[in-house]
Amino acid sequence: MYELTLASGSSYYLQCPAKIGLVRLDGGDVCLIDSGGDKDAGRKVRRLLDENGWHLRAIYNTHSHADHIGGNKFLQDRTGCKIYAPGAELGFVRHPVLEPSFLYGGCPPDELRRKFLLAEPSDAEPLTQEVLPDGVEVIPLPGHFLDMVGFRTPDDVVYLADCLASRETLEKYGIAFVYDVGAYLATLEKVKTLNAKLFVPSHADAAEDITELADLNIAATYDTAERIAKLLAEPTTFEALLKRVFEEFSLAMTFEQHALIGSTVRSYLAWMKGLGRVTAEISDNTLLWRKA
Repeated sequence: MYELTLASGSSYYLQCPAKIGLVRLDGGDVCLIDSGGDKDAGRKVRRLLDENGWHLRAIYNTHSHADHIGGNKFLQDRTGCKIYAPGAELGFVRHPVLEPSFLYGGCPPDELRRKFLLAEPSDAEPLTQEVLPDGVEVIPLPGHFLDMVGFRTPDDVVYLADCLASRETLEKYGIAFVYDVGAYLATLEKVKTLNAKLFVPSHADAAEDITELADLNIAATYDTAERIAKLLAEPTTFEALLKRVFEEFSLAMTFEQHALIGSTVRSYLAWMKGLGRVTAEISDNTLLWRKA
């Protein structure tokens, strides 16, 4: 874990649960793309920087999920680096309690206030093209979360954040976290049109061609929608539907999974309702969902 792997030229990534990108700049400076899941990840990154005599100039967050920003505060406190985050993600990076609050739909219980969902706050600034190193391009990748982005470096390496789940993850779980299903599908179609020397997804193997994996994620997204629709043959409350989804995908419910999968299922329902594929009605003060 946390081995430094050369992607091309001055572009690297650290092999860890959510890959961290590293780009060498001028004068011994480097920047990171994301920072790992917690302060332990930050310590390992700091050790790597010291071993190579590198100075951390900035961290560019692709989005605000805790496994991507968990090392921010440790590294900022130790190095004084700048941190940048895109769009609405910035508020979540500055105030990470928004993530479990968003998922829970209210003030989150203690079970959702752990490092998997709750990072430490960091002093982040808005991500704009002007704050990026020369030659680095930001690529909008919405869908997985609010305003997620990726980056292309001058070495033609593209860091894709969380817009692709690995084949192994899809085979094991079947359903992946998505915030906006329509935007997510559009992002996947966009990714298929990109060319690069190397693609580096956060949760899948780096590859020169990403088309097959993008198609697999598209197919899994439509399959999830079909399976949800199948479970709505009769009017169903959300909690009853969620229980059936966990059974359909052979998942074990925990507080965290209830929040993550629950949020995802709500996003599918909103998308499918917009397409006219499901309906929602209120009967006897109960909100019921049904296949249209």
